[in-house]
Amino acid sequence: MNVQRGARVALALALVLGTLAAPSAEAASRRSKSSTPKIAASIVVDMNTGTILHSEAAEQPRPPASLTKMMTLYVLFGYLRAGKITPDSELIVTSHAASQAPTKLGLKPGAKIKVTDAAKALVTQSANDAAATIAENLGGTEENFARLMTETGRRIGMTNTVFRNASGLPNDEQISTARDMAILSAHLIHDYPEYYTVFETRYFTFKGRKYRNHNKLLFGYKGTDGIKTGYTRASGFNLAASAHRGNKHLLAVVLGGKTGSQRDTATRALLDKHFAKASETKPTQEQRVASFVGAPPPPLPAIKKPNLTLASMAPAPSRAASPAEGDIDPAPVAAPPPAPQPQPVLAALPSPAPAPKPAMESARVDGAYNVQVGAFTSQAEAENRLGMVQQRALDVLKGHLPFTASFMKGDQEWYRARFAGFSQDDAEAACAALKKLSLDCAIMLAE
Repeated sequence: MNVQRGARVALALALVLGTLAAPSAEAASRRSKSSTPKIAASIVVDMNTGTILHSEAAEQPRPPASLTKMMTLYVLFGYLRAGKITPDSELIVTSHAASQAPTKLGLKPGAKIKVTDAAKALVTQSANDAAATIAENLGGTEENFARLMTETGRRIGMTNTVFRNASGLPNDEQISTARDMAILSAHLIHDYPEYYTVFETRYFTFKGRKYRNHNKLLFGYKGTDGIKTGYTRASGFNLAASAHRGNKHLLAVVLGGKTGSQRDTATRALLDKHFAKASETKPTQEQRVASFVGAPPPPLPAIKKPNLTLASMAPAPSRAASPAEGDIDPAPVAAPPPAPQPQPVLAALPSPAPAPKPAMESARVDGAYNVQVGAFTSQAEAENRLGMVQQRALDVLKGHLPFTASFMKGDQEWYRARFAGFSQDDAEAACAALKKLSLDCAIMLAE
């Protein structure tokens, strides 16, 4: 009887524990499903098979922000492979390139930068002045180069993408999708493996200053080998990421994160979730994951080296250049005849129908001074500071672009929170107004 009673007690206990465990497992499942932060659009691709493992709003048009620079580099890689330029070829900086909004290197009109440095500047600092320099030297004008970017995108399968500049700075007509950005990422990996390794660059030193790659997965997510971050107010926080685990290889694109940290967390969660079902079988060279990657790189326009003079790099007369503009090289420059267009260093593109003028945001970015409202060890903290200051001092800062700029202090990365587009007098007045609101600030020369 004792044995039977003991068996009944054990069975009852097992049933009770099972009843308790079921809701617990269900709750754990719910927590697991909700552990991926909500973002606007995403896609995960198995790079061994071309299979799309995850897709959410992947066809929804969104601003690509600095993921645009992946196409700028894709076109650049084509010229490198064709032997039309080398990594040591020097690109000349125009006044248009030098005037781009941050983030940037602070290049000056008439200066030169090597192709390899310009490429690393795009990958690490996401330098907009370097992107425009590549565009003008390859295409003659940034508009021409953007048309080449769009055409190239069409020919590799990016059917829902339009480029209007080489940097990803705000433009209402510049759009893409998570799927198209995944196609571009896959083509960079497969079409130009000899140059793709630039996306693994963690640190880049230029003119004595060290820059840290904005892609934090390179530093903290096992197997990451690239590829690019992006952010504007309109786009939110974007990331294309490539990661390997053994023979497995996944590509993820996440668009529209609310913060950089949330975007990174979402990307890690997607990769972790889908590595389990990824294929370990590498494709043959002939297969090249054709189901996703598709066509090979398109041919490039014919090359014609021009005679580019420093005079043609001077600002056009219509641009009111103030002596206080910190990015203007103080060295004397011969005055040009009325506004000649910069000639391309490498290629004269065919003349397609003029593209419509891009719709530009009203935020000012071309002043020689910034107003800095703090420096933080977290990009999210810097962005929160910008939002708080802008909300409290909207009238003071209206029309001035908020941005963060990273810098290294020892081994620690810091982020400056700044507003761009001030003259010196306006910056002093704005800072004085902020201090009356008990908001700390400092006036900084634009870099």
